[in-house]
Amino acid sequence: MTTTNRVMLVDGMALLFRAFYATAMSNYYMINSKGMPTNGVYGMMKHMFTAIETYQPTHVICCWDMGSKTFRNDLFPDYKANRGAPPEELIPQFDLAKEVVESLDIPNVGQVGYEADDCMGTLSRAYSEHSQVFLLTGDQDLLQLLQPNVHVVLLKKGYGNYAEYQEESFTEEKGITPQQMIDLKALMGDSSDNYPGVKGIGEKTALKLLLKYGSIEGILENIEELTKGQRTKIEDNLDMLHLSRKLAAIHCEADVDCSLEEALFYINDEKMSAKFDELEFKNWEKNIVRM
Repeated sequence: MTTTNRVMLVDGMALLFRAFYATAMSNYYMINSKGMPTNGVYGMMKHMFTAIETYQPTHVICCWDMGSKTFRNDLFPDYKANRGAPPEELIPQFDLAKEVVESLDIPNVGQVGYEADDCMGTLSRAYSEHSQVFLLTGDQDLLQLLQPNVHVVLLKKGYGNYAEYQEESFTEEKGITPQQMIDLKALMGDSSDNYPGVKGIGEKTALKLLLKYGSIEGILENIEELTKGQRTKIEDNLDMLHLSRKLAAIHCEADVDCSLEEALFYINDEKMSAKFDELEFKNWEKNIVRM
């Protein structure tokens, strides 16, 4: 299917965190004359414009987490409970980043109770019928959203380095389908999101079982064929297995919407210059936007 629209959905939080920590390690927060740290926002803009230059989208939308509590915390109170509070130099940059995105006439999208991933999943499903969709993120969880017309662009170290995945190349590399990633995480858990999956089953065993039986249902239907150890682990953790699958799945029915008309990528140079200069972004014409 050929289409002229190329829609880029940006994982705002992933880009902001990555950019912030890249310079925060050396205590370089770029504090301007108003006392506002800007290192995360500056780096985020650089990541975004570099990707825009690389992928030439016709439309751009930025998706955000809206607060730290989501429906996943209602299902499992310990979800992401292992994460500490963000550093004080990052906190004011959350709102600032949205403000800067807005000054570029790029829509900010988010829904309370859902993560940016859920918004990206919902919008990618809607747009992919008629457009090529590129999901710009640092988060491998989004690989489960791959389907025809949906690409995942994972940021790698530095600027302009990406691992780009399409549905076919993902399956070739990983041996499983994007959809099976949900069951993989349900079995092995996710230490960064703080849910256990099936205790004692790691990635290797989980992959082996999925390649043989296709899904969690397939594994449970053939549980007699499993080794005694595997069977015991799964039976002892059955509730957690099903719960982990709910936590791992990106929810593609969030109540978010954004018309493509609104998302048409067009920069008002005056507005952008005024914002970047107001924030005292140094050398931004050279480092962020090649004017």
